[in-house]
Amino acid sequence: MGVVEQQVHAAATTPLIALLGNPNCGKTALFNRLTGARQKVANYAGVTIERKEGSFTLPGGRALRVLDLPGAYSLTAHTPDEAITRDVVAGLRAGERSPDAIVCVVNATNLRLNLRLVLEIKRLGLPMVLALNMVDVAKKRGIEIDTARLSQELGMPVVETVAVQAGGEKTLLAALDAMPLAGGVKPQPLAAIDAVPVEETQREVRRIIDATVSFDKDTGNLSEQIDRVVLHPVAGPIILAALMFLIFQAVFSWAAPVMDAIKDGVDALGRWVSAGMADGPLHSLIVDGIFGGVGSVLVFLPQILILFFFILILEDCGYLPRAAFLLDRMMGGVGLSGRAFIPLLSSFACAIPGVMAARTIQNPRDRLVTIMIAPLMTCSARLPVYALVIAAFIPNREVGWGFNLQGLVLFLLYAAGIVSAMGVAWFFKRSMGAKGHQPLMLELPAYHWPHLHNLALGLWERARIFLTRVGTTILTLMILVWFLSSFPGAPEGATHPPIYYSVAGMLGRALEVIFAPIGFGWQICIALVPGMAAREVAVGALGTVYALSSTGDDVATALTPIIASSWSLATALSLLAWYVFAPQCLSTLSVVRRETGRTRYALLMAGYMFALAYAASFITYHVALAMGG
Repeated sequence: MGVVEQQVHAAATTPLIALLGNPNCGKTALFNRLTGARQKVANYAGVTIERKEGSFTLPGGRALRVLDLPGAYSLTAHTPDEAITRDVVAGLRAGERSPDAIVCVVNATNLRLNLRLVLEIKRLGLPMVLALNMVDVAKKRGIEIDTARLSQELGMPVVETVAVQAGGEKTLLAALDAMPLAGGVKPQPLAAIDAVPVEETQREVRRIIDATVSFDKDTGNLSEQIDRVVLHPVAGPIILAALMFLIFQAVFSWAAPVMDAIKDGVDALGRWVSAGMADGPLHSLIVDGIFGGVGSVLVFLPQILILFFFILILEDCGYLPRAAFLLDRMMGGVGLSGRAFIPLLSSFACAIPGVMAARTIQNPRDRLVTIMIAPLMTCSARLPVYALVIAAFIPNREVGWGFNLQGLVLFLLYAAGIVSAMGVAWFFKRSMGAKGHQPLMLELPAYHWPHLHNLALGLWERARIFLTRVGTTILTLMILVWFLSSFPGAPEGATHPPIYYSVAGMLGRALEVIFAPIGFGWQICIALVPGMAAREVAVGALGTVYALSSTGDDVATALTPIIASSWSLATALSLLAWYVFAPQCLSTLSVVRRETGRTRYALLMAGYMFALAYAASFITYHVALAMGG
C-alpha cells in the first residue's frame, strides 16, 4: 500500500467528530483549540461554503478527525449554511461520511435559544456530548447551571468549556476519551425531527431550563445596562456614527509616523540598490518597476491594519450585532433586513467574503440584492487609492473641533459607498417586486473585553494577506506593467517620455478617448487596466508609470507630490468618485457567478457599477471645473 493509499485508509478509519451549534456559540474557537494548526480548509463540493476539518489526539492516545460545521439554529434549514449542516449530520450529503459522534456546542448564557437545536440533533440517535461553552461569562452574569442535572435531563454527557482560554477544552477531551466511538451508527431519518411539533420542542426547552438553571436576581446584567444606551433609538445611531467617524480619523492620524518610516526605508533601499547597478533595462525594472510600483502600495499597510484593528475589536467585544439592529430600520426602508449588515460589513475587508456571507440570509431576493450591493462597500483595496489622492490634494489640517480634514474626507467616501448601496438596493428591490420588510431576529452576545490573542491573530492574518498580495499578484502585475510601459521605446527625435510610445502608452491613449470627459489622462487610464485584477494595483501602476516618465530614483516616495503637481483638483475628485463605484475586480465577479449560479448577475454587476462610476465621475469632474477646481 502506497503512502497516499495509507493516508486515505487512515482518514477513512479514524473516528469522525462533528462540531455544531448556533452561530456565536464559540464553536469555531473550540475547533481551533482542539486542532491547533492541524486543519484543512476547503469548500463543500458544488458550493462555496467553507468546509473546515482537523485532527487531534485524545489523552488516551486515540486519534480523531473533527469537522467544524456551519452554524445553524435548526435542522429545519432556511439558509444554504443550515442545509449543509443538516445534510452532513443526517448522512445525506453525497461524498460525505456521516459523523461517528456529535459535539453540540451551546452558549451557556443563552441556553433557551441553544437547546432547541440540541433536542433536534438528539432525535437523530447519534452518540452526543454537550459542550457547555462560555460558562465563565454565564457565572459572571449570575447564571448557575446544574451540569449533572442537565446531563440527566438530556441523557448525554455535559461538560463545561471555555474555548477562548488555554486548557478550556480539557473536560471535552476527557469526555470524548470515555466514549466508545465504535462507529457504524446510522442517523435516524429526518422525519423523526419533523414529526415533533415546534411548540412541543419549546415546552421541553422551558422545562429543562426550569429544572437545571437558576438566575441570581441580585447580579446586575452589565450587557443589558450598556444596551439601554447603545441600542437607544436616538443615542444608538449617534454612537455608531461617532465610532465610525473616529475610526477614520485614526486611520490618518495614527498611521502617519509608520507610513513615513516605511517610505524612508523603501527610498533608502531603492537608492542603495540603484547606486550599485549600471543603467539599463534591469536597473529600470528594479528601481522603476519594483520600487516605484510595489513600494507605492506597501506604504499603506499601516492604514489597513489600523482600520481592521478597530473592526476586530468591535466584532470581538460583541458590538457588531448591535450595529445590525441599529441599521435594521434604515435597511428596512430600502427593503433589506438588518441581517444584511454582517455581509456588508465583511465587504469592508473584501467583497468576496461579503458576497459569500450573504448565504446566511433566508429570503432569496434579499440574498441576491445583498450580493449585488456588497461591492459598493469600500473594501480595503480601495484604501491605498483614497489615501494617495487625499494626501496629495486634501490639506492635513484640523477643522471644527480638532478633527483631521483628511480623515473627514475619508469618512465621507466610506459614507458615500454606504448611501449608494442603499440606493441601489432600493432600486433592485422595487424592480424585483419585493414586498414588505422581514423583521430581524439575531442573537446578541454578552459584551466582553476583546481577547488580545484573537486580535493579534486577526491583524497578523490581514497583514499576511496584504503582504502576500504585494509579493505575488501586485509584484507580477508591476513587472508586466513595467514591460508594457518600456517597450518598444521612443523613436528618434521623440518629444515625449519613452513610455508615451510604449504598448501601455498606446493603450492608455486609446482609452483616454473614453475617459477624457471625466478628466482621466493616459497615465490614469494605464493604471485602471491592471486595477481590474486588484484595485490597489492602480497605485503601484501609477508609481511605475510616473517613475518611467521621470529621471529621479526616489519615485517610490515621490508619487504623492508628482500627482499633486500634474493633476488638477477636478481630476483628483473625479478619481475618488470613480473608486466609490469602481467596477469589481475579476475574482469578485467570479465568486458572484458561483454564488448566484448565473453569469448574467456577474455581468449585471460589472455593467451597473461601471455606469455609476462613469456618471459619478462625470458629474464630479464638471462641477469641480465649474467651481474653479
